[in-house]
Amino acid sequence: MATPVDTTPAVPAADPTVDTTPISPTRSAPARRDSLEKHLAQRPNVEELKARHILLDTNAAPALQQTQHELERQKITDNLKKGLEHRPDRGSLVERNIMPASTAAPALIAHQRELEKHMRQDSLESQLKKRPSPEELVKEGILADEEAPKAE
Repeated sequence: MATPVDTTPAVPAADPTVDTTPISPTRSAPARRDSLEKHLAQRPNVEELKARHILLDTNAAPALQQTQHELERQKITDNLKKGLEHRPDRGSLVERNIMPASTAAPALIAHQRELEKHMRQDSLESQLKKRPSPEELVKEGILADEEAPKAE
């Protein structure tokens, strides 16, 4: 003999701990309208959007704006290429003392220049120390007696 089958759907009983409130609370129509009006009042105007490059500052038809933008970019690219073709090479810039002849890293060039300056300073000081006195120059006949500076 067959046992009767229960055909009622298995729906769990309502659990009192489950929150059934909607995720987005529904507002009344006037409250939604006020919120929309407030947001529209804070909306930036067309000039601000153009200044921030959100809207294109053009009078072209919207269908042609993308093509116009691409043409402007291509024009800029072409101008840059022309400028780079006429750019002087490194050798001529070194000859004209625009660029240093150093092969040091750019971060070290300032230190290298300072070191060269101090080396020239030290060399000049050592040469001045070795310089003969006016009396020695008169003795050797390099300087005439009347040309020698008088010590006071």
